[in-house]
Amino acid sequence: MNDIRRTFLWVIFGFSMVLLWDQWQLYNGHKATFFPKPVVASAEKPATSNATPADVPTASPNTTPPAVSTPNPAGPSQVPGVATPATAMARESIEVKTDVLKLKFDSEGGSLLHTEFLKYGDLLDSQKPFVLLDESKSRVYVAQTGLIGGPFATHKTPMKFTGDRELKEGQKELTLKFESDDLGGLKLIKTYTLARGSYALKVAHQVVNTGTAPAAPQLYVQLVRDGNKPEGESAFYSTFTGPAVYTDAKKYQKIEFTDIEKNKAEFEKTTQQGYVAMVQHYFASAWVLPANTARENFVRKVDANLYSVGMITPFNEVAPGQSKTLDTTLFVGPQEEKMLEALTPGLELVKDYGWLTVLAKPLYWLLDRLFGFLQNWGWAIVALVFLLKLAFYWLNAKAYASMAKMKAINPKIMEMRERLKDNPQQMQQEMMRIYREEKVNPMGGCFPIMVQIPVFIALYWVLLSSVEMRNAPWIGWIHDLSAPDPYFILPVVMTLSTMLQTALNPAPPDPMQAKLMWIMPLVFSVMFFFFPSGLVLYWITNNILSIAQQWVINTRMGVPPQFNLPKFN
Repeated sequence: MNDIRRTFLWVIFGFSMVLLWDQWQLYNGHKATFFPKPVVASAEKPATSNATPADVPTASPNTTPPAVSTPNPAGPSQVPGVATPATAMARESIEVKTDVLKLKFDSEGGSLLHTEFLKYGDLLDSQKPFVLLDESKSRVYVAQTGLIGGPFATHKTPMKFTGDRELKEGQKELTLKFESDDLGGLKLIKTYTLARGSYALKVAHQVVNTGTAPAAPQLYVQLVRDGNKPEGESAFYSTFTGPAVYTDAKKYQKIEFTDIEKNKAEFEKTTQQGYVAMVQHYFASAWVLPANTARENFVRKVDANLYSVGMITPFNEVAPGQSKTLDTTLFVGPQEEKMLEALTPGLELVKDYGWLTVLAKPLYWLLDRLFGFLQNWGWAIVALVFLLKLAFYWLNAKAYASMAKMKAINPKIMEMRERLKDNPQQMQQEMMRIYREEKVNPMGGCFPIMVQIPVFIALYWVLLSSVEMRNAPWIGWIHDLSAPDPYFILPVVMTLSTMLQTALNPAPPDPMQAKLMWIMPLVFSVMFFFFPSGLVLYWITNNILSIAQQWVINTRMGVPPQFNLPKFN
């Protein structure tokens, strides 16, 4: 009876740890790892041509500029108060290509509607370039800007396009210009500058006062996205998808679509620093304003399955016949840490390591240095795990030494348990006496391992979050370290190595605990059949090095390694 109670306690303890981990993930803005909450029903519906940013009501522009706290723009099909140009311009789709990007702009508002990354393959078909921004029947994800505070040009205003459409050989930059007609006495000119090898688009917004009275419009920049999960996302691990706001005061603030749905989104509204972003696994988009520029951050639900995040910032008063320019940056690209760090402070946090960032960042730095030397991400993972095991060698040695002592006295413990099986209280007292006489701490093997757990969880997030793993080969059949092993060879090896490591550990005196010691690793091994190959490789390397160290320590202590096979009878 005592064994059964203890078994139930172990099961409850293990399940509680899983639930605690999930709640910790949710607390830090992640989705739950094991029990993800269902997305709101509206977010599961595919976006349709009838649910675009163009159909969303916006702040009604007035002749006098509204305060920054007015409702945020999200784009109507016909913006109230915006005059229609006398001469309608034909709507045009402008395709532009650089060495790393293929883009599609809309002459209506000069909005960015489609981005393809020429150096990153699609998750489901690596022969096709990865698409981030898109406006189609299955996806709405666009970048928009415009003016409010009067009947001025918005992202729904027809504009005239001028500029080149392809970055030619030897050319360093490509310039695109979108110019509106005179609306409300103001003309808006958007100038995109695309640089070779860059995913950051410089966007200059020039306001020209063509009227007879001074005007002080406000500029809005926003990212509009549906609430659907990214295509091909794994059901076995969760990564964050949704808006994010970064400010100096509150740093990186992730916002769940469900919180926007319930009007419970919490973030810093006004600031003079930072950015707004839309984040998903491996890729992100972000609007960045110059430092020390006053702005209001906003997020909102703009339709049944559309959400926006953006900023509003005021232009200083523009006198008649004068013009003023406000420079912004639109980033659309992969979460390459060094590139993000160079763009603006805090942007690297869209590559989200969660609460273990302080450990994860140096681990990534070391991994990146190892890749620079080995030129193979797979071997860099192996080398990193080897260095970590080396760093923790003496800590592990103490743990394995404690396990070896436990294994040495295990026959004595088993004999005592059999002799006193009808007297649990005396059995417990006798067991503690043996531990004292043999100078064995039953928890001695646990503490050193517990100290290392945060480091290896941080490494897990580094490998899961690093876009460098996408389409990165290792050896032979492993052509993509971010994808599961197509032949399940690595997961099988990992399962076998886990079983071998379990067999080398001393069997718990309690038979039910001994069975659980085998069942738990097998259950978790099944999950790894669907994990990225890079993660499985890291775990295999860790297992093999642990087995080797345990074998050596046991042999040195005069405790010959032996396999403790499970007994399920």
